[in-house]
Amino acid sequence: MSAVVIFLDSALSQALFGMLIWLNCSLTMSLLLFLKPYKQWTDTLVSSVMQFQLFLTLFLGIILQSQTINSDSTTITMVILASGLFTVILTGLLIINEIITSTKQEYLTAKTRRKNAIATYIQKLWKAAFRYALYQSCTTGHYYPKNHLCIPAMLHLGNHLRMAFRRVKAFDQPAPANYVAGVGRGAIGFTTRSDIGPARSDDPVDLIGMGRGRGLTMGGIPIGMPGGGRGSGTAGVGGFGRETDESGDRGDYSETNYDEFSGYTGAGLFNDMPYDQDDAEADDIYAKIDERMDSKRKRRRELKQLEDMKKARRERPKISDQFADLKTSLSEVSDAEWEAIPDIGDHSLRYKQQRRAEIYTPVPDNLLDPRTQTSTTVVGTDTPSGLASTIGGMTSSLTGLAEARGAVLSLKLDKMSDSISGQTVVDPKGYLTDLNSLKITSDAEVGDIKKARLLMRSVTTTNPKHAPGWIAAARLEEVAGKLVQARSIIAQGCESCPTSEDVWLEAARLQTPENAKKILANAVRHVPTSVKVWLAAAKLESSDDATKLVLRRALEFIPNAVAIWKAVIELEDAEGARLMLGRAVECVPQSVDMWLALARLETYEHAKRTLNRARATIPTDPTIWIAAAKLEEANGKGNNVDKIIMAAIRSLNRNDIVIDRDTWLKEAEACEQAEAPLTCAALVRQTLNIGVEEEDRKRTWIDDAETFTSKGAYITAKAIYSVALETFPTKKSIWLRAVALEKQMNTADSKANIMVLLQKAIEACPLCEVLWLMAAKEAWLQGSVDEARSILRRAFLQNPNSEEIWIAAVKLEWENNEIQRARALLAKARAQAPTARVWMKSILLEREIEIDSAEEALLLEGMGRYKTFDKMYMMAGQYYEGRENWESARKAYRDGIAACPKSVPLWKLSCNLEERTQGPVKARTVLELARLRNPKNDLLWLEAVRLERRHGNIKGQENLLAKALQECPDSGMLLAESIELAPRTQKKRVSLEALKKKDNDPAVCLSVSRLFWHERKVTKARKWFERTVQLNPDFGDGWAYYYAFELKDGNESQRNDVLNRCVNAEPRHGSLWCAISKQTANRKKSTKDLLKLVVASLPVLNQE
Repeated sequence: MSAVVIFLDSALSQALFGMLIWLNCSLTMSLLLFLKPYKQWTDTLVSSVMQFQLFLTLFLGIILQSQTINSDSTTITMVILASGLFTVILTGLLIINEIITSTKQEYLTAKTRRKNAIATYIQKLWKAAFRYALYQSCTTGHYYPKNHLCIPAMLHLGNHLRMAFRRVKAFDQPAPANYVAGVGRGAIGFTTRSDIGPARSDDPVDLIGMGRGRGLTMGGIPIGMPGGGRGSGTAGVGGFGRETDESGDRGDYSETNYDEFSGYTGAGLFNDMPYDQDDAEADDIYAKIDERMDSKRKRRRELKQLEDMKKARRERPKISDQFADLKTSLSEVSDAEWEAIPDIGDHSLRYKQQRRAEIYTPVPDNLLDPRTQTSTTVVGTDTPSGLASTIGGMTSSLTGLAEARGAVLSLKLDKMSDSISGQTVVDPKGYLTDLNSLKITSDAEVGDIKKARLLMRSVTTTNPKHAPGWIAAARLEEVAGKLVQARSIIAQGCESCPTSEDVWLEAARLQTPENAKKILANAVRHVPTSVKVWLAAAKLESSDDATKLVLRRALEFIPNAVAIWKAVIELEDAEGARLMLGRAVECVPQSVDMWLALARLETYEHAKRTLNRARATIPTDPTIWIAAAKLEEANGKGNNVDKIIMAAIRSLNRNDIVIDRDTWLKEAEACEQAEAPLTCAALVRQTLNIGVEEEDRKRTWIDDAETFTSKGAYITAKAIYSVALETFPTKKSIWLRAVALEKQMNTADSKANIMVLLQKAIEACPLCEVLWLMAAKEAWLQGSVDEARSILRRAFLQNPNSEEIWIAAVKLEWENNEIQRARALLAKARAQAPTARVWMKSILLEREIEIDSAEEALLLEGMGRYKTFDKMYMMAGQYYEGRENWESARKAYRDGIAACPKSVPLWKLSCNLEERTQGPVKARTVLELARLRNPKNDLLWLEAVRLERRHGNIKGQENLLAKALQECPDSGMLLAESIELAPRTQKKRVSLEALKKKDNDPAVCLSVSRLFWHERKVTKARKWFERTVQLNPDFGDGWAYYYAFELKDGNESQRNDVLNRCVNAEPRHGSLWCAISKQTANRKKSTKDLLKLVVASLPVLNQE
């Protein structure tokens, strides 16, 4: 093609032909680079470079020829030249890139090949070691466990691989001439029937591989055929006796060597198969997969391993790390000390093996017994010399260890015994506490101390003027138990930081008292204005005079130190303290405590002048004003207290001092504790309204009063109620709370104060019946019956026809045995205010005075007037029952049930009547009818259960109780009854279930209390009895059992406490309580007497 270019005449033809040559060369190079037709990448590069050279040669020749022939084709020549240069650069870059890529691939391929070769070699080593391990197991007669085939065991076996193969090779050699197996050990050969066939066979059959299951016949077996292993079946060969396994296959086919995925992992299963190219390719693929999987999360795994390693080293450091600082001190050991170190004995493995190989025969007992009997204990050491020395190990004492232990025990007992009386001085109760006080430093703590010591050393070295660093370093050594090092370090700290008071104080603390005095004496020279140093120096003095000298010396340097003034004043007597305080208020005029202390030591006139001076000096402190008010109150000038408090508030407001009401109320509480009630009340009156909105005053003030009442600050609360009553005089709730507070205070003047308060209350709230009744009752309780009657008359004027006032008036006359007056009042009440309750009180009064005709007439008239009042029918039935008129009683109950079918007490009374007159069958019918009329009523179910219990029907009561709990699962009375009826072994379980359902029911808590009492768990029983009466103070049965419990298992104070609390609670309910209190004979008895009667009726006192 280049020759053709030479014969072309026109420049255009030459250019076009040159372009054709250029395209041809470029296409050829591209095909060589991208198609890569050669197996070796170097051949491809060589061909590409050759084409590149040919391209350059031809292209340059064409350009020169074109330039020579046609000199006017400069533009075309330049275009072709530029295109050629661009192609040359692009092709060169492609060739370079190909060279770099191929070189990397060659390097990676070589590296992979080398890694695979190493892995193959290691695998061969492992296989060899594994075969040796199996060989060892075969020679010893048993297989190695898994722990014997671990990595250390395999490495150890690999070290003996060469010797093992040499021994195996010796067994592969032919036996010597005239060799008979077993002759050397006395074995004699014999023949069995199983040996007849193979022994008589003339065929060259390899019988080693015959085993079970191979199915070999009499025909010849091909040479080199693999062994049969177990289960081959040798019957066809001529044997029907004992079978032998193949000795050539020594693989481990046990369960420990079997894996569900890969089968048997040991050698011997696939060793007879050839290793071809497919196996090699598969192994390479698996190796790459393993390498890829191992590279995932490699960084995270390495960090976790590093963290685990650091944690393990921190928790369990090496011994070399713990004693690294001790090893550094070995550099200071001299040559003489090194030579003085004794040589160690010969404890090599060779001698240990020799000693272990020795065999000792046990000595008979007939030789040991005389030796034991004649053995004696010798105190001291007998050292024979010369030929009399004995050989070690031949004269060992059989009782030496016991004797040594006894000697150590005797020494310990001698230390524990008293030197005078010989008694043991060990405290048996505090012995375990003493053991707990012993500090045992663990390895981790030792490592932490060392790290902290290095850190403290770095702190004190880099910044020696930093006082906390020296203090921390000294305390570290103190914690480590090295007090001498701690003192040395803090001494260096004192030299480095002489102006730090904390360093000096720490140095004094670490020293003995005598040395501490010297240190503090040096400290006051460097820091003479340190209050802490002077106070510490004063505490070290043993006498008061020496302490005074130190403190007065301190005041010469720092006369404005309040703490030093207080310390020195505490050591003075009254006169000396007054003089010192006079000087102190001149040096520290801003100290309020100094002014107040001086005022307390002065007389009244001087104290007033002192407080006036203090008020002028410190006009912003309210404490001085309060102290002035207390001073006036203490000297009998209570009229000036309110004036002083008002002046104090004005003065503080002028000085822009804002104090909230909570702070003022706290000051009032403090005045109450200081026995200044007038000052307390004045503070409350003047400051209670600060910061309170008008609509929130009542609620806020009542909350404040209740808060102070709960704290026991009754005077403060009383003052708050006084302010509230002045602001809200018509609020009944405030009057009631104020009266309750007076009763709670229970002082000598409480009764008079209560009457005064109630008089004010009925005047402020004349329409409030409760206040009139409280006033009348209080007057009656105080023994003034006439005044009580007067109050009730006034109450009638303000509240005409009031049922409560009528009944209160009747009760007043009734309780004072004025029966006729009471009857007259009741007659008047029935005429003016006829109510069911008035009729009921009238009937009760007639019953008490035993006027049957009047009682029956009132009952009949009452039942006609108030047909829906169930108590009227109950009283009628009880009236007829008392006279054994059963039919009239039954009729009264039936009429009452018809009029009031929801009245459970009527149903119960009717049931009791039928049970008494006609037996339990009729009573059950009444209760069933009652349950139909009143479903889900626990009282009726409880009465039915108790009916069956009274008549001994255990099965019936259990069935009824189960049905009752299904219908009323949350009934506390039924749950309590289930606890009472449960067997003794199941009471705990039943009580737990009951508490889960109803833990806040007093009946359930009472049953649990009785259970604990029955089990003699006094503390728990008292706790649950207390819970019972707190849940419902009106529950009389709880108080009765609680008092019975204290009578038997409590002391006198506990009994009186329960009795007083019951009297204050005035219980009214409870089946046992009402059974006693509702009796006519017990109507006038007090709560105290009723409690004792109920307790006497309890069978628990005779059972528990």
